[in-house]
Amino acid sequence: MAAAVRMTVPLIDLEPLAGAPAERQAVARAIDDACRDIGFFAVQNHGVPADVADTAWDMARAFFDLALAERQAVALPYAGYPYGYAAFAGETLSLSLGHEAPPDMKETFSIGPIGARPPGLGDDPDLDFHYAASLWPGALPEMRPAWEAYYRVMGDLAARLMQGFALALDLDAGFFADKIDHHSSALRANHYPEPKAPPRPGQLRAGAHSDYGSLTILRQEAAPGGLEIKGPDGAWHPVPHVADAFVINIGDLMARWTNDRWVSTLHRVVNPPPDATGSTSRQSLAFFHQPNWDAVVECIPTCLAPGDAPKYPPVGAGAHLMAKFRSTVGADA
Repeated sequence: MAAAVRMTVPLIDLEPLAGAPAERQAVARAIDDACRDIGFFAVQNHGVPADVADTAWDMARAFFDLALAERQAVALPYAGYPYGYAAFAGETLSLSLGHEAPPDMKETFSIGPIGARPPGLGDDPDLDFHYAASLWPGALPEMRPAWEAYYRVMGDLAARLMQGFALALDLDAGFFADKIDHHSSALRANHYPEPKAPPRPGQLRAGAHSDYGSLTILRQEAAPGGLEIKGPDGAWHPVPHVADAFVINIGDLMARWTNDRWVSTLHRVVNPPPDATGSTSRQSLAFFHQPNWDAVVECIPTCLAPGDAPKYPPVGAGAHLMAKFRSTVGADA
């Protein structure tokens, strides 16, 4: 009989990352252990200002409370456009794994990189797509400054996490700095309304998928029907809500960067149980951190044993993202 698999998502204190070398190494070891085992951990003492996080969260809630016509005013201009409002059942994340399933039971609002497009990236036509304009609701003018402030602090947190990642991989803390200094990340709000009808067979709030980029920073709430991760035992395990903490998971690109030393774990959002009491509406905010478009991702030397060959050839971060995106036409990252 196989031994029981422990799937506790560790809570890591990030404050020591600014401390003495021994304290920093202790955090790095905790990160490495989590990323090797399950690819997920939660962070506290993360330095994100509570007012910035709460305002962005409240703006997301206010957006989904708008009349449908006002939300549809910023709807995706065409299927597969990267930013804007995607209506309920507008995507199927399991398609990213090649699995057919009914559409996900959620609606979303997404924005892309803020600020000017970095110069010197060439004339790749995919750049026009990735750096397409974000759409902002005219009925909620205060949303844009609130979300742009949150996007910036998420970028700052991602940079500190990447410093911790570098230390965890026995690299200089600044190893990733020039690969993320004009990161091309996206921010998304997910709203899972209270079910109005039973789900179709195989239909979930968000189907099983892995994330595409370097890492994801998630704020979730304690509500029925939440996030689960798939363990090496093949079972699904809940990721509990921890007050004032963010859930971090690594994406496919980081797994590739580390030659699969770290795992990009399948996860999903399940439906609330039929006997749930009270409101079953649920919201989350996900920051999908993506390195510089022109960053070359290749096997990190410390992740390659002597005499071994890398599992994957070098790839451009932008090309990797677009290949993943195209696998889910009609379903965003």
